[in-house]
Amino acid sequence: MDQEKIGKFISACRKEKKLTQSELSERLGVTDRSVSNWETGKNMPDLSLFKPLCEILDITINELLSGERLSEEIYREKFEENIVNTIHYSAKKIAKYDHLISLLTIIFGLFIALSAIMIFPSESSWGSIYSSFGIVIFMFGISRIINVKSWRKIILLIAVFIISMGILLFTDYINVLNNDEAPMFRLTTTTTGNVIYYDTLFYDVYRCNFDEKDEYWAIEKNGNPTIEDLINYCK
Repeated sequence: MDQEKIGKFISACRKEKKLTQSELSERLGVTDRSVSNWETGKNMPDLSLFKPLCEILDITINELLSGERLSEEIYREKFEENIVNTIHYSAKKIAKYDHLISLLTIIFGLFIALSAIMIFPSESSWGSIYSSFGIVIFMFGISRIINVKSWRKIILLIAVFIISMGILLFTDYINVLNNDEAPMFRLTTTTTGNVIYYDTLFYDVYRCNFDEKDEYWAIEKNGNPTIEDLINYCK
């Protein structure tokens, strides 16, 4: 489909009808710029505008897509060719919008995941819930944009998920070390006396209260400590 040729044909037919770009755009319910873009070949009219545009210019859709007046001899030949071109054009346009939606989904998912960490306090479980929800949306966008064989797609999605969650967990760990805050991504929380124990997937965190001041200690994973262990830790 030669967009430049079609654009010149639209321009010529419009001038034959003694219509300005503004008048044509008004009759079609589009902007002047849209008509200008058609005539310069930057883009094509929307499929829904083909029929009204052709009626205004007194041409057939087949002639519009061919970018020229057609004689009866070649009308059928061009008709079949233009059907194929139109299908290809429609598929290409749908793919373009699908790609855009996928990118917006990815960005939206990342926004939710990151903003949840910044907005919710580490003591709240909502931060981890919304962050995980954001990662799910992010993964959905990634799945739409990956165009490979099914088994490779699954492997890539698993890898992206592991990396994404790894980044969140590592960021959470750094926050515990540097800012003396509770881990947001934790499995359980146990409170005994002046100690709070946070059980995470890869490490343990003890929160000890000394004279109204909290101190956080991130240590290696050591299983499930007893109540006595917790009490002794903060002595």
